Amino acid sequence: MGARFEYLSGTRMIQKKICLLGAFSVGKTSLIKRYVNSMFDDKYLTTVGVKVDKREMTVNDQDVKLMIWDLAGEDDYSSLQKSYLRGASGFILVIDGTRPGSLDTAMQIAKTAKDTLGDVPFVTALNKADLEEQWRLTESSLVELNENYNPLRTSAKTGQNVELLFQNLATQML
Repeated sequence: MGARFEYLSGTRMIQKKICLLGAFSVGKTSLIKRYVNSMFDDKYLTTVGVKVDKREMTVNDQDVKLMIWDLAGEDDYSSLQKSYLRGASGFILVIDGTRPGSLDTAMQIAKTAKDTLGDVPFVTALNKADLEEQWRLTESSLVELNENYNPLRTSAKTGQNVELLFQNLATQML
C-alpha cells in the first residue's frame, strides 16, 4: 500500500487512495461533493459500484493528491466489495446520526475494512450535524462512539468539519 509519486513543476506529489465507507444514504457522496466541488445537492442519488474523485492538498509542506473512492453503501442486500479497498492508504467511516442502524452497519464495515487493509489510518464522520435535533442515536451509543472512534461531527449541507475530516486523514497517512 505504498504511495505513488508524480512530479509536477519539479516538486514531488504523493498520491493516496482513500475510501468512503458506510451504510447507504449516510452522506458519503455529499461529503465528497462538498469537499471536492464545494457544493451540496439534497437530491439523493444512489452510488452504484464506485465513483472516483480527486483533490490535491498540502499537508506539512507535502503536496498530496487524494484519490477519493466513493463506494456504494452497504445494506441488507449488498455488502462491501473488498476488491474496491485494495491499495487504499486509509478510509473515512461515515455514520448518519439520524439513523441508529447506520452505526451498527459502520462497525461491521470498519471490521471488514481493517481485516482487508490491515492497520491503515481512518477517521470517522458523524454526519448530518445540521439535523442534530433529529438524531436518534442513544446516549450510550454516542459515548461509546466518542470513546472508541472520536468522530468529527460533519455536515455536507453546511460544510461543518468537512475540510478537517479529509485533512485529519491525510495527516495520519503521511
